[in-house]
This record gives sequence, C-alpha cells and structure tokens, in this order.
Amino acid sequence: MTQPAVVTENLTRRFGELVAVNRIDLTVGAGQFFGFLGPNGAGKSTTIKMLTGLLAPSSGRVRLLGLDLEEHPIEVKRQIGVVPEGLALFERLTGAEYLNFAGRMYGLDRSTAAQRTAELLDFMQLTDRPKTLIADYSHGMRKKLALAAAVIHGPRILFLDEPFEGVDAIAAGTLKAMLTRMISRGVTIFLTSHVLEIVERLCSHVAIIHQGRLVAQGSLEELRAGVASSASADGSHGVGFSPATPGERLTLEQIFLTIVGQEASLRRADEELSWLR
Repeated sequence: MTQPAVVTENLTRRFGELVAVNRIDLTVGAGQFFGFLGPNGAGKSTTIKMLTGLLAPSSGRVRLLGLDLEEHPIEVKRQIGVVPEGLALFERLTGAEYLNFAGRMYGLDRSTAAQRTAELLDFMQLTDRPKTLIADYSHGMRKKLALAAAVIHGPRILFLDEPFEGVDAIAAGTLKAMLTRMISRGVTIFLTSHVLEIVERLCSHVAIIHQGRLVAQGSLEELRAGVASSASADGSHGVGFSPATPGERLTLEQIFLTIVGQEASLRRADEELSWLR
C-alpha cells in the first residue's frame, strides 16, 4: 500500500489551561486533496502550524511522508510547502527577489531558481510591475506570491491556510488552476478554508475539527452516507440543516452544519438584534 502523506497520533496543543487541539488522530493519503474544516477557533491553524513545524505539540506525534517531524525536521521541511495564515512575506523585496530567495533557501541552484521564478511570476500574472515591492502588492497579489514561493521547489505536500480568503474571482481561478495541476502530478494538498463551496469542488476527502477535537474524517461520499443514515435513524438534522429531498445529494454545508451544529451562530427569531425586530 502507498504510505500516507500525513499521520498524527494523539496530537495535542495546550496554551495554559486552553486545550486548542485535543488528541487528534489524522490520516491523509498520498495524492489526496484534503479539506480540513471547522468553525472559527476550532484549532485548524494551530494544527497546521504543528504539522509544518511552526509550533511544537504539547504531546503526540506527526509523521509526514513516513518521517517523524521531530526527529527529521530539515528533511521533512525540504519536501513540503506552506502558505501560512499570515503569509509572512519579506515586504521590502520585489516579487522576483523574494521567489529567487525562496528557491535558493530550498536548495535550488541559481539558474533553476531564476527559471522557476520567471515561470511562476508569469503564471501568477505578476509580471506587470517588476520593480514593485511586496509592501505595495494588493492582498490577492500577496496570496499568489505566497503560493508561488511555497511550490517553487516542487513540494510533495502543500499546506494551505485560508488561501482564498480576500481573493477576487480572477486570482482564485489562477490559484485553483495551479492546485488542480499539482494534484494531477501526485502532490498531496492539505487545505483549510471557510468557503465550503470551494472545498466541496476541489477536495476528495475532508476532516472536521470542533472545539479542538476531530469529529469527522473520510471521503465526501463517506461523510454524506454517514450524515444521511444518522438523520434517517433519529429524524434530526442538526441546527440550521435543510435536509435534502429524495434523490438530492447532501452538500458539504449540510454535512458540516449537521456534524458541528452551529448552535452559537444560528439564532432563533426571538434572539434577533433589538433594532431589527
């Protein structure tokens, strides 16, 4: 069998008394487009930071591509790409300077780094203003540059934390085209996003985290089947859930709302703001 790309065992992270990630066991198959979902504050970004070595776990283990992250940090990081939550770009460089720097840090020779930089800038449509500093980039341009830097070395796993947040339709189309191309080449992509329509369109497998705990994991079809059978058995559909009509497939939004509940955010009519009554 093909070795999984990502495996966690009892992965836990505490911040004082707060348990942000609570003993999660996660498995992501090689070559999967994997969506990692959860409400705000559920522990998604904390999990990605632990998976990429940006944050040490309080307990538990992470294995990427069969290697223990704690024991082989450099070897693992050479084979992964990361677009973190805050992007963390060097804003006093131009786009070309930044990509060349990223390529060299990943061990590419000067010629290869320069060639890939030119190709990525052209693909991302960032060649119009070659002397513009990253500090003067729009939000969408920064997202595209961050993704270019994450893939310049040809990673085997790509971690993306909210890559489509604040990105216009044109930039989002460019990002999705690149991600689809990478999946076709066997790269594993680990994606967090609040845009469930995009996750449903792109991802083959999904995990859902809620209050630091992993509450669901599997292919979209497995999750659909599980939610549908559960709803049929007890007659409930979860807060905010609109059941599918016979013959209609459950959407990822319906699955998510059923599993997570959303009691805090979906208010009854008598809980509306006073001036909107």
